[in-house]
Amino acid sequence: MRTDFQDVLVQFDEGVLTVTMNRPHVLNAFSDLMIAELTEIMETAAEDEAIRCVVLTGAGRAFGAGQDLAIFVQERSGDGSEATTEHLQAYHRLIFAIQRLPMPIIAALHGVAAGISLNIALACDLRIAADNARFTEAFARIGLVPDGGGAYFLPRLLGAGKALELALLTTEITGPEAERLGLISKCVPIAEFEAAVTALARRLAQGPTRTYALIKDLFAQAQDKDLAAVLQLEGTFQAKAIGTADHQEGVQAFLQKRPPQYTGK
Repeated sequence: MRTDFQDVLVQFDEGVLTVTMNRPHVLNAFSDLMIAELTEIMETAAEDEAIRCVVLTGAGRAFGAGQDLAIFVQERSGDGSEATTEHLQAYHRLIFAIQRLPMPIIAALHGVAAGISLNIALACDLRIAADNARFTEAFARIGLVPDGGGAYFLPRLLGAGKALELALLTTEITGPEAERLGLISKCVPIAEFEAAVTALARRLAQGPTRTYALIKDLFAQAQDKDLAAVLQLEGTFQAKAIGTADHQEGVQAFLQKRPPQYTGK
């Protein structure tokens, strides 16, 4: 993977790819370039077996303030509907790239995560936040509907009622409150944030990543199926899991009372 990006920083260490949105002067608000660079990184990471976990975070004081409105207004100066469609398609490609990653992806959240930045975080598998984090579906404040999958992810995480409340009222939620509601996996003190993210990422990177890919695929396919179909699907995926080297290693490690050494195979 190349590293000469302009609006994004990448770092690889011990199987973990850390992807940092790097526009701190505007609280990492999205530019067209940052969307394109993030998409390239996610699509490339999906094909790289050396990458066993991805962390998505933001530089400076925030995870992300949403769309850069100065750029958004400029794009709509001509044909507004056509420009909006193209703009959203770029976000959609990024969201699909995140969702299709075979390895786990963690959103590491500090400071504000607003609008599309929040919804990009919701597309990730796990979310860990510092206690200074603030979350808001800010779209209605400027007369827009939530995009970037907000209407898909929020109700599934919070339930329809609470999701609609957040979208209509643009209520700001703190890190501890987000953990209580189930919007994030864990909230930690800001002083412990970096260490907590590193520990979680390394734990996942050392795990049975082939199994993780199967679990992600199973859960994604199960969302729109009835119980009978899901049970049948489980059998198909379990047969694949039993055939992995990681399953064999996990069983042997259990029987031999030692830590497993997973290879992602």
